[in-house]
Amino acid sequence: MTPDVQATPHASLRDAVNLADIETLGRAALDQGALEYYASGANDEHTLRENRAAFTRARLRPRVLMDVSGVDTGTSVLGLPISSPIGIAPSAFHGLAHPDAERATARAAHARSSVMTLSTFSNTPIETVGADAQGRFWFQLYLLRDRALSRSILDRAHAAGARALVFTVDAPFLGRREANERHRFALPAHLSAPNVASRAELAQVETDSGSQLANYFQNLVDKTFTWRDLDWLRGQTPLPIILKGVLTAEDAVLAAEHGCHVWVSNHGGRQLDTAISSFEALPEIVDAVAGRSEIYLDGGVTRGTDVLKAVALGARAVFLGRAALWGLAAAGQRGVERTLELLEDEFRLAMALCGAARIEDLTPALVRL
Repeated sequence: MTPDVQATPHASLRDAVNLADIETLGRAALDQGALEYYASGANDEHTLRENRAAFTRARLRPRVLMDVSGVDTGTSVLGLPISSPIGIAPSAFHGLAHPDAERATARAAHARSSVMTLSTFSNTPIETVGADAQGRFWFQLYLLRDRALSRSILDRAHAAGARALVFTVDAPFLGRREANERHRFALPAHLSAPNVASRAELAQVETDSGSQLANYFQNLVDKTFTWRDLDWLRGQTPLPIILKGVLTAEDAVLAAEHGCHVWVSNHGGRQLDTAISSFEALPEIVDAVAGRSEIYLDGGVTRGTDVLKAVALGARAVFLGRAALWGLAAAGQRGVERTLELLEDEFRLAMALCGAARIEDLTPALVRL
């Protein structure tokens, strides 16, 4: 639980009034292995905590005597209209949270006119999620050493209706998540990763020396891929490409020069501990990109004011990782929908109290860093 957000225990989703309440419900619904997998950050978890703290330090400079009688939170991402600049980030293994797994998350994204990003390591096949999302999903790719398998996955994502490819660039190796190592995290026997591996393949991965996922991942992902190889990736898919895991102006410039959009992220504090927070990295990346690409952000978003601050500083949209998973664990599709609804309501109120009736009214002048 983030220390600056107060939650009161509630018996049901109906009583939840903020995302901290939903987190309390979600955590209570999970077993130890699933909870540690979702909640853990890398090493001492400094970056995990800093993602939240950076938003808290920023202060708002509201304008007054503005007509906010009809606040409109609507925007678009890569041409897809969404009800607010709030989407769902990719995260693996939704089946740890709820039997409906990624299907529930996709249905919630569609119901709330949002967009879901489906992980390569989902528990549900791409085609099934695509049918539930009804065009409201992007696909996240870890580039595999087996290029033929990567091509097959990309073809499946496009055929299933994915509207963009989110290429994760900050994970040639998995960060060390010590709780997972200590307790030797492994997928339960009833779950698999059907986009990349069968249950039988996963069962053969040894867990005596730590996390099953980390051991499997090390041999699966291509660690040789560089900026020079982006042309190859572009040749495999007609979808727009978003590079997820960018934290510096230097890499943002390279992304824009390669015709890619930019997702500011430190992987939820799960990769390089003491890395800069996503929110702190945002201004230099916005300046460097200079309007050439859309910019997205994840990491630490739990309040409508967080959404407002990120959008005011130049993010096209923010994306929820753990927050969506807490909703999923709490009540499946309804829990994810309620998470999106609460955050959108908070964002709408924050806009009004800052004197902003439209997304276009959110400018850097509203935020003091």
